[in-house]
Amino acid sequence: MRSQHREGHGPVRYGPLLPDQALPVLPELTTVLASAAARTHAEPLGGDPELTAAAGGYFARRGLDAAPGSLAAAPGAPLLLLALTAALGGDVLLPRPCSAWWAPQARMLDRAVFPVPTIAESGGVPDPYALLETARRVRAEGGDPRLLVLSVADDPTATVPPPEVLHETVEAAVAAGLHIVSDETLRDTLHQPPPGEPAPPGAAEGAARGPAPATAPGVAADGRPMPMPRTVPPDAPERPEAASVVVSPAEMVPDQASVIVDLAGAFLPAGWPAAIARFPDTDAGRALRARALDVLAAAGGRIAAPVAAAAAHALAEPPEVTARLVAAARLHARVAAAAYRVVRAAGALARPPQAGRHLYADLEPLRPALAERGVTDAQDLEDFLTDRLGMPVPGGHRFGDDLAALRVRLSTGPLLGATPEQRAQALCAPDPLALPQVAVGIGALAAAFDDLRSDAPRGATLR
Repeated sequence: MRSQHREGHGPVRYGPLLPDQALPVLPELTTVLASAAARTHAEPLGGDPELTAAAGGYFARRGLDAAPGSLAAAPGAPLLLLALTAALGGDVLLPRPCSAWWAPQARMLDRAVFPVPTIAESGGVPDPYALLETARRVRAEGGDPRLLVLSVADDPTATVPPPEVLHETVEAAVAAGLHIVSDETLRDTLHQPPPGEPAPPGAAEGAARGPAPATAPGVAADGRPMPMPRTVPPDAPERPEAASVVVSPAEMVPDQASVIVDLAGAFLPAGWPAAIARFPDTDAGRALRARALDVLAAAGGRIAAPVAAAAAHALAEPPEVTARLVAAARLHARVAAAAYRVVRAAGALARPPQAGRHLYADLEPLRPALAERGVTDAQDLEDFLTDRLGMPVPGGHRFGDDLAALRVRLSTGPLLGATPEQRAQALCAPDPLALPQVAVGIGALAAAFDDLRSDAPRGATLR
């Protein structure tokens, strides 16, 4: 069913953005932004002292001490990753799938990009054995792998890697001589069980079950193939499991890991671009920061003064900001859990969402029904569901996944209501799924998937 209109199918210019918060801006942040609107001076490169001090406090509260000389800020995480990639040089290794904006930064610099399959339990980090083998093969073929980008709270899979798996991947990266850039944009959107409800078994380890989006097997150090599971186990949970902790690679190898956080993840609206970075507090880390600042200077990477003021206020995490973080994470967790149940009831596959405002669905079991509608790959599926649901539903190929695989990212923001007032009501509601506008959104999703399922029982419970 390939659309007759090719506009919108470009690999970069029309790539999907981070799933939107879809919530009204905090009045306190609007006040801070407005009060700084009269500033006419350009912000210092890398951020002014107020912003970098707030960034240092943010990282310290998450167990990552940061000296002032190891911090930087820029108008968005893509610019920070571009600067880091340019400063480090060499080839780039990425998990597959990964955030849609990671690979274009490297390719714009004419750097080779090598995808590495993820593990079955989560996305965001590559399988450690496959990572070692990929780095070995790249070097054997004359390449120069230097950088691994990973995520501890993943877009597009909405999963959080178990700490022990992350540790193995970090050890493999160090053994392969790679610098790690950890994208921690969504770490403050962690899904937690509702108040009074205990975390499910395995949550303490950040476990999650579901399909692996990997399209190639891992390879052990001795060359032995290690097939990656591709189906949901029969005992997959009916509701998402909570991940109780997010661990940063910078806690494990502080001298070999940098951290980037886009504030659009949890703190600021996407229209106020701001991001922060933490570099290793070593001579090599300070040199890396200096080279990255040179790149930012050449790219005009200074945050607008009013946005810098709002970012500093948000990163200080006053009570109103903290309350919004908790409420927003709770709301999107409830809606994502309902969407997950719709997807599973239809017979499709998905890892239980543990963070963010989305989930990643694999419609391979529904391929016969989709083929009858002319849907045979991820681009077809994107066109079909975007048209059917009236909201963006990017295909997995946008995130580096296999074009032939029937995978999509479903966002929860469009399910909260059509107006700011409706979305604000959902934020404050004890049971957002009981609101008419949310029920309509979930119902539309269920109707679209219900038309495709053949063997799954009808009438699945959404709450």
